[in-house]
Amino acid sequence: MRTERKLTRRLDRVFARLDREPERPAHIDVPRMSRHRAVLFSSTLAFYLAIVWAVITTSWLVRLDWRVMFFRPYQQWPGIHAFLDYYVVLGQRGPTAVMVAAWLGWRSWRQHTVRPLLTLAASLLLLNITVGAAKLGMGRLGPHYATVIGSNEMGLGGDIFPSGHTANAVVTWGILAYLASTARARRWLSALSAITSLGVGLTTVYLGTHWLSDVLLGWAAGLLILLALPWFEPLISRAENALFALRDRLRARRRRTAPAPAAPLAPVALQPLAKAAEPSVPAREPVTSARGSRPPIHLAPGPHTARSERTPVTPAGSRRPPHADRLPRGASQVSRP
Repeated sequence: MRTERKLTRRLDRVFARLDREPERPAHIDVPRMSRHRAVLFSSTLAFYLAIVWAVITTSWLVRLDWRVMFFRPYQQWPGIHAFLDYYVVLGQRGPTAVMVAAWLGWRSWRQHTVRPLLTLAASLLLLNITVGAAKLGMGRLGPHYATVIGSNEMGLGGDIFPSGHTANAVVTWGILAYLASTARARRWLSALSAITSLGVGLTTVYLGTHWLSDVLLGWAAGLLILLALPWFEPLISRAENALFALRDRLRARRRRTAPAPAAPLAPVALQPLAKAAEPSVPAREPVTSARGSRPPIHLAPGPHTARSERTPVTPAGSRRPPHADRLPRGASQVSRP
């Protein structure tokens, strides 16, 4: 019960913060699918399909993959191996999602809107669906598990084509540029995300975990997701409105179930009481019964007697034995016959 109350209070604080200003600040523009973006999306899609076709047909791209693999970059430059082992983490889905979500969560708090977090969730969902389906559908084996020299290693149950590290780096870091509030910040963040994703892709080739064609297809897959995000903006807006509507329903339910506060008591002015005259009580007449008049009952003790004439009384009665011939002190004694 206490845990539910704490969770409810925290949610109320978050939504109260979001209520302070409009849900979406006026200076932040929602990206639209412009003609330039549509042309870039079409070009990237054509490049994606060309890479897939070149690998399926075992063209020159597959021969280049084998040459790079036999070159073994990790043996040519062993001094940077330790650094690149840590650098490749920038393409792993879990750590990068946590870092970017923390930054976008702070932006949501400052801008009083949940759109940045919803956009990140939509992009990661698209990434898992599209890249995951391509990996399982083509089933290509990696360089360490290759079976036949010169073959494309397709349809053998692998899951490396396209490169998930590269596509995740493009989407996760590129979403910062997509959500930038100014043109200058968008340019700088776009360049930074491109360099980061390029370095992650080449690192996987250096470590021998991916073919070069895997990295090329991963870049195209991540860029397609970023370019297609404006088509999902109406869905993101509806999800945001649904969250606020759910917040309003929870608040209304809490108000119905909460006990009504007690009304404050009005102050009472104290006035001095006037001394009232004592009412005259009429004397009651003695009530007589049919059996006859009774003597009045005296609540006080009877006539006063001397202490010597009193008989000490105990709860069990008098301690003196009864003597019929004993007379009280001071009385005249009768002569005996």
